[in-house]
Amino acid sequence: MLIYIHGFNSSPASAKAQLLKAKLDVLGRGAEFAAPALPHSPAQAAVSLDALVGRHPGAALVGSSLGGYYATWLAEKHGLKAVLLNPAVRPYELLAPLVGPQKKFHTGEEYDFTTQHVAELRALEVERVTPARYLLIVAKGDEVLDYRRAVERYRGCRQLVIEGSDHGLSDFAEYLETVLKFCGVSDSKKH
Repeated sequence: MLIYIHGFNSSPASAKAQLLKAKLDVLGRGAEFAAPALPHSPAQAAVSLDALVGRHPGAALVGSSLGGYYATWLAEKHGLKAVLLNPAVRPYELLAPLVGPQKKFHTGEEYDFTTQHVAELRALEVERVTPARYLLIVAKGDEVLDYRRAVERYRGCRQLVIEGSDHGLSDFAEYLETVLKFCGVSDSKKH
């Protein structure tokens, strides 16, 4: 099972989620894929993701932006592998200035992002990470997050630092095979 965890105001319709799903469909060896639509409440998102992981022990995680923060919490709680794509580091600080009305990119759903949501994010902070669990992929051209914060946070983990690119990793297709191999799925494995 491969679980994709989308970022703040994103959805399972993100380009990265769709690329992963399409690649797994092409490989066609029964690899399961899930990309849940997360509630805007971090506490509710955590409960939902925890339940999904509980139904799929040994799942591999791919988390983008805020999804990378959730993936870190899940990987440490359940001992899972996780690929982090331009992950948010300390999102409770990054998102605090965004308290107020929000709109989801793909669905247009509107909601209020509150100080309670910021506190819920802080509650999911993991003090230390286990380096062997992670593959960090960050872009120097990320226009939303400073990639150096993730490089520092995930020091000791396998890291790919991309020259250029952007927050959405518009060149993600180039890294699909690396991501899938880290997660234990690749063209070279025959079942």
